[in-house]
Amino acid sequence: MDYKKVSLEDRALLERYLSMKKDRCCDMTFANIYLWSRQYPTEFEMKGNCLVFRDMESPWSFSFPYGAEEDQKETIELLERQAQEEGHPFRLHLVTPSDFEKLECWYPGKYKITYVRDVADYVYETEKLISLSGKKYHGKKNHVNKFKNTYPDWSYEKLTDENVEDCFQMALKWRTQNGCEEDEEKRAEMCVTLNALRLYKELHLTGGVLRAEGRVVAFTLGEKLNPDMFVVHIEKAFADVPGAYPMINQQFLLHEAPEYLYVNREDDAGSDGLRKAKESYRPVFLMEKGIVTH
Repeated sequence: MDYKKVSLEDRALLERYLSMKKDRCCDMTFANIYLWSRQYPTEFEMKGNCLVFRDMESPWSFSFPYGAEEDQKETIELLERQAQEEGHPFRLHLVTPSDFEKLECWYPGKYKITYVRDVADYVYETEKLISLSGKKYHGKKNHVNKFKNTYPDWSYEKLTDENVEDCFQMALKWRTQNGCEEDEEKRAEMCVTLNALRLYKELHLTGGVLRAEGRVVAFTLGEKLNPDMFVVHIEKAFADVPGAYPMINQQFLLHEAPEYLYVNREDDAGSDGLRKAKESYRPVFLMEKGIVTH
């Protein structure tokens, strides 16, 4: 099998291998891979008995192999050989600490890892983001209460075929308000958001919708990451609606993910504003991801 672009028909195959990894990061769900592969050149192949993704952007790199541990070592050797044959330096991306421990066990001292702070996932205790109890969350709770008092007719809905078009229209308005057409990264993110709404059922995404005065003011999309962790991939709210962001954050978890111990709210992509916002919710840990080279 040669490297190929991810299609919706590949879901069962990819999920079978992705689900074998217990400390899966937010990037490695079928929905996330499919949506972002439309924006960036990512392909996959079965290498040996493992699933491998290849990032075609410079510098060219592979994912750590997904599969049984006894097969991963063999696949690493196959990737080393392929990189050498194609004239590229060997490089692995999105490598977790447990992945690197395996490399160190198999090949002591052969590889080095550089963790990238900008792509570390923020992981929180779900119950704390729902209850917002205690001094640390006092400000967040105030924002939620202000929203409820300002919009007494507010409502929360699960994303369905009946309200997805309202979310689509809200996203288009959000795109205009936030200058997405003038910024390449924002434009790519908005393409992902619109495609996620369009394909939410095919991608097995769960969504939540917040209304105030009858109109959609926020929506969010996420999915199960592993048995004890839910991941929130997308969250959009109007900045001129006070409290909309903390409100959709709380209500979505309350209604759609209360049974999960943890919620992964992805990385901050190096944005100072996002970093400040994500740190303000008091993560219990950051899921590190790094680049492995010789």
